[in-house]
Amino acid sequence: MRKMAKSAVQVAREALAAGRAALPEYGSRYSRKDYTQPQLFALLVLRQFLRTDYRGVVALVAEWSDLRRTLGLTKVPHYSTLAHASRRVLADAEAGGLSSRFSLPWSGVPGPTA
Repeated sequence: MRKMAKSAVQVAREALAAGRAALPEYGSRYSRKDYTQPQLFALLVLRQFLRTDYRGVVALVAEWSDLRRTLGLTKVPHYSTLAHASRRVLADAEAGGLSSRFSLPWSGVPGPTA
């Protein structure tokens, strides 16, 4: 039986590692490079884990220094940045991206066998 993560910092750490393994650093070479795609992915995972909306996760990350340090954030993104990133990540997942390659410990869904 697999343990479910209870710590938001641990979930963020694992989501960041999964994002780094599966996503390019930036979506475009013309990106502003404020946030990496793995960082945004980890924030989206935290949004689901904490059962909040985009504004809620941004407010929590703004107040939670351990979380910002874990994710390597020097500033907190605007909630609309997360909404736009969500559309990109979901489109990639539907096209056979991240969800088909990884088993995330909080999802309860086993990943592919190696």
